[in-house]
Amino acid sequence: MKQVLFTLALAFSCLVAQAQNFEGKIVYRNTYQSKIPGLADGQLTTLMGDVQNWYIKGGDYLSEVNGTQMVWQLYRNSENKLYSKVAGSVRLLWNDGATNPDSVLSTTLRKGATEVLGYNCDELTLVCRSGVQKYYFSPQLPVQQGLFKAHRYGNWYAYLSQAGAVPLKLVIETAQFTLQSVATGVQPMKLSSTRFALPADAQTMKSPY
Repeated sequence: MKQVLFTLALAFSCLVAQAQNFEGKIVYRNTYQSKIPGLADGQLTTLMGDVQNWYIKGGDYLSEVNGTQMVWQLYRNSENKLYSKVAGSVRLLWNDGATNPDSVLSTTLRKGATEVLGYNCDELTLVCRSGVQKYYFSPQLPVQQGLFKAHRYGNWYAYLSQAGAVPLKLVIETAQFTLQSVATGVQPMKLSSTRFALPADAQTMKSPY
Protein backbone atom coordinates (compact mmCIF):
# COMPACT_ATOMS: atom_id res chain seq x y z
CA MET A 1 0.00 0.00 0.00
CA LYS A 2 2.82 2.42 0.84
CA GLN A 3 4.36 1.77 -2.57
CA VAL A 4 1.03 2.50 -4.30
CA LEU A 5 0.61 5.76 -2.35
CA PHE A 6 4.17 6.78 -3.21
CA THR A 7 3.58 6.08 -6.91
CA LEU A 8 0.35 8.09 -6.89
CA ALA A 9 2.05 10.97 -5.08
CA LEU A 10 4.87 10.96 -7.62
CA ALA A 11 2.41 10.93 -10.52
CA PHE A 12 0.46 13.80 -8.98
CA SER A 13 3.63 15.86 -8.45
CA CYS A 14 4.50 15.36 -12.14
CA LEU A 15 1.05 16.59 -13.16
CA VAL A 16 1.44 19.65 -10.95
CA ALA A 17 4.89 20.36 -12.36
CA GLN A 18 3.56 20.18 -15.91
CA ALA A 19 0.71 22.54 -15.02
CA GLN A 20 3.02 25.21 -13.64
CA ASN A 21 3.82 28.13 -15.91
CA PHE A 22 7.24 28.05 -17.52
CA GLU A 23 9.93 30.16 -15.88
CA GLY A 24 13.45 30.10 -17.24
CA LYS A 25 15.54 30.55 -20.37
CA ILE A 26 15.13 29.53 -23.99
CA VAL A 27 17.97 29.84 -26.49
CA TYR A 28 17.03 30.41 -30.13
CA ARG A 29 18.99 30.30 -33.38
CA ASN A 30 17.78 33.05 -35.73
CA THR A 31 18.23 33.22 -39.50
CA TYR A 32 17.11 36.07 -41.72
CA GLN A 33 16.36 36.29 -45.41
CA SER A 34 16.42 39.89 -46.59
CA LYS A 35 13.99 41.30 -49.13
CA ILE A 36 15.54 44.77 -48.92
CA PRO A 37 17.52 45.77 -52.02
CA GLY A 38 21.21 46.19 -51.22
CA LEU A 39 20.98 44.40 -47.86
CA ALA A 40 22.22 40.80 -47.98
CA ASP A 41 20.94 38.00 -45.74
CA GLY A 42 24.21 37.89 -43.83
CA GLN A 43 24.24 41.64 -43.25
CA LEU A 44 20.71 41.59 -41.83
CA THR A 45 21.53 38.62 -39.60
CA THR A 46 24.64 40.40 -38.31
CA LEU A 47 22.62 43.52 -37.52
CA MET A 48 19.85 41.67 -35.68
CA GLY A 49 21.83 38.73 -34.27
CA ASP A 50 21.70 34.99 -34.85
CA VAL A 51 21.70 33.87 -31.19
CA GLN A 52 18.90 34.93 -28.84
CA ASN A 53 18.65 34.25 -25.10
CA TRP A 54 15.05 34.71 -23.95
CA TYR A 55 14.05 34.79 -20.28
CA ILE A 56 10.54 34.81 -18.82
CA LYS A 57 9.24 35.12 -15.27
CA GLY A 58 5.54 35.69 -14.67
CA GLY A 59 4.48 38.57 -16.89
CA ASP A 60 7.99 39.88 -17.64
CA TYR A 61 10.39 38.78 -20.35
CA LEU A 62 13.87 39.74 -21.55
CA SER A 63 15.40 39.02 -24.95
CA GLU A 64 19.19 39.33 -25.39
CA VAL A 65 20.71 39.02 -28.87
CA ASN A 66 24.23 39.17 -30.29
CA GLY A 67 23.42 41.67 -33.04
CA THR A 68 25.55 44.68 -33.89
CA GLN A 69 22.43 46.89 -33.99
CA MET A 70 19.92 45.27 -31.62
CA VAL A 71 21.21 44.46 -28.11
CA TRP A 72 18.20 43.56 -25.95
CA GLN A 73 14.48 44.03 -25.40
CA LEU A 74 12.73 44.04 -22.04
CA TYR A 75 8.99 43.82 -21.44
CA ARG A 76 7.85 45.05 -18.02
CA ASN A 77 4.34 43.91 -17.24
CA SER A 78 3.80 46.51 -14.49
CA GLU A 79 4.22 49.29 -17.07
CA ASN A 80 3.02 47.42 -20.17
CA LYS A 81 6.06 48.77 -21.99
CA LEU A 82 8.62 47.10 -24.23
CA TYR A 83 12.08 48.67 -23.88
CA SER A 84 14.68 48.27 -26.63
CA LYS A 85 18.43 48.78 -26.30
CA VAL A 86 19.97 49.72 -29.63
CA ALA A 87 23.73 49.88 -30.13
CA GLY A 88 25.12 53.40 -30.14
CA SER A 89 22.09 54.92 -28.41
CA VAL A 90 22.31 56.24 -24.86
CA ARG A 91 18.55 56.20 -24.40
CA LEU A 92 16.31 53.16 -24.26
CA LEU A 93 13.42 53.27 -26.72
CA TRP A 94 10.05 52.14 -25.44
CA ASN A 95 6.84 51.05 -27.12
CA ASP A 96 3.42 51.03 -25.49
CA GLY A 97 2.25 47.42 -25.22
CA ALA A 98 -1.37 48.53 -25.69
CA THR A 99 -0.72 49.86 -29.20
CA ASN A 100 -0.31 47.72 -32.28
CA PRO A 101 0.18 49.10 -35.79
CA ASP A 102 -0.49 45.60 -37.10
CA SER A 103 -3.66 43.51 -36.95
CA VAL A 104 -4.57 39.83 -37.30
CA LEU A 105 -6.91 38.99 -40.18
CA SER A 106 -7.29 35.23 -39.61
CA THR A 107 -5.85 32.33 -37.60
CA THR A 108 -5.35 28.62 -38.23
CA LEU A 109 -4.37 25.94 -35.71
CA ARG A 110 -2.77 22.66 -36.78
CA LYS A 111 -2.19 20.00 -34.14
CA GLY A 112 1.02 17.97 -33.99
CA ALA A 113 2.66 19.92 -36.81
CA THR A 114 6.31 19.30 -35.87
CA GLU A 115 8.75 18.39 -33.12
CA VAL A 116 11.32 20.71 -31.56
CA LEU A 117 13.81 19.45 -28.96
CA GLY A 118 11.61 16.44 -28.30
CA TYR A 119 8.49 18.56 -27.71
CA ASN A 120 5.46 17.75 -29.86
CA CYS A 121 4.39 21.14 -31.20
CA ASP A 122 1.17 22.54 -32.61
CA GLU A 123 1.29 25.23 -35.29
CA LEU A 124 -0.60 28.51 -35.01
CA THR A 125 -0.67 30.63 -38.16
CA LEU A 126 -1.60 34.31 -37.95
CA VAL A 127 -2.35 36.00 -41.24
CA CYS A 128 -1.70 39.67 -40.52
CA ARG A 129 -1.69 42.97 -42.35
CA SER A 130 2.11 42.89 -42.10
CA GLY A 131 2.48 39.34 -43.45
CA VAL A 132 2.26 35.78 -42.14
CA GLN A 133 3.43 34.67 -38.69
CA LYS A 134 3.75 30.98 -37.80
CA TYR A 135 4.32 29.84 -34.22
CA TYR A 136 5.13 26.32 -33.06
CA PHE A 137 4.49 25.61 -29.37
CA SER A 138 4.07 22.82 -26.83
CA PRO A 139 1.44 22.82 -24.06
CA GLN A 140 4.19 21.40 -21.82
CA LEU A 141 5.66 24.93 -21.60
CA PRO A 142 2.62 26.99 -20.55
CA VAL A 143 2.43 30.73 -19.99
CA GLN A 144 -0.19 32.53 -17.90
CA GLN A 145 -1.61 34.36 -20.89
CA GLY A 146 -3.85 36.56 -18.76
CA LEU A 147 -0.76 38.44 -17.57
CA PHE A 148 -0.19 39.57 -21.16
CA LYS A 149 -3.75 40.57 -21.98
CA ALA A 150 -2.71 44.21 -22.47
CA HIS A 151 0.33 43.28 -24.60
CA ARG A 152 -1.13 43.88 -28.06
CA TYR A 153 2.13 45.12 -29.56
CA GLY A 154 3.67 42.68 -32.03
CA ASN A 155 0.49 40.53 -31.93
CA TRP A 156 1.88 38.91 -28.78
CA TYR A 157 -1.46 38.49 -27.00
CA ALA A 158 -3.14 37.45 -30.26
CA TYR A 159 -0.70 34.54 -30.26
CA LEU A 160 -0.77 33.77 -26.52
CA SER A 161 -4.56 33.93 -26.23
CA GLN A 162 -4.76 30.84 -28.46
CA ALA A 163 -1.46 29.07 -27.76
CA GLY A 164 -0.99 29.72 -24.04
CA ALA A 165 2.63 28.57 -24.27
CA VAL A 166 6.07 29.86 -25.14
CA PRO A 167 6.97 29.38 -28.82
CA LEU A 168 9.74 26.94 -29.70
CA LYS A 169 9.86 27.93 -33.36
CA LEU A 170 8.72 30.99 -35.28
CA VAL A 171 8.58 31.83 -38.97
CA ILE A 172 7.80 35.51 -39.55
CA GLU A 173 7.35 36.71 -43.11
CA THR A 174 7.00 40.40 -43.99
CA ALA A 175 7.59 42.52 -47.08
CA GLN A 176 11.09 43.33 -45.75
CA PHE A 177 12.37 39.96 -44.53
CA THR A 178 11.69 36.39 -43.48
CA LEU A 179 12.82 35.35 -40.00
CA GLN A 180 13.10 31.77 -38.80
CA SER A 181 13.79 31.30 -35.10
CA VAL A 182 14.25 27.80 -33.67
CA ALA A 183 14.87 26.87 -30.04
CA THR A 184 18.18 25.08 -29.43
CA GLY A 185 17.81 24.84 -25.65
CA VAL A 186 15.10 24.99 -22.98
CA GLN A 187 16.25 25.59 -19.40
CA PRO A 188 13.57 25.80 -16.68
CA MET A 189 15.03 27.78 -13.76
CA LYS A 190 14.10 30.24 -11.04
CA LEU A 191 14.97 33.77 -12.09
CA SER A 192 15.56 36.83 -9.96
CA SER A 193 13.19 39.77 -10.47
CA THR A 194 16.25 42.00 -10.74
CA ARG A 195 16.96 40.50 -14.16
CA PHE A 196 13.88 42.32 -15.43
CA ALA A 197 14.70 45.71 -13.87
CA LEU A 198 15.81 48.69 -15.91
CA PRO A 199 19.40 49.86 -15.42
CA ALA A 200 19.60 52.32 -12.53
CA ASP A 201 20.85 55.14 -14.77
CA ALA A 202 18.50 54.38 -17.68
CA GLN A 203 17.37 57.25 -19.87
CA THR A 204 14.26 56.49 -21.89
CA MET A 205 12.27 57.95 -24.75
CA LYS A 206 9.21 56.85 -26.73
CA SER A 207 10.18 54.95 -29.85
CA PRO A 208 9.42 56.72 -33.13
CA TYR A 209 8.82 53.34 -34.80
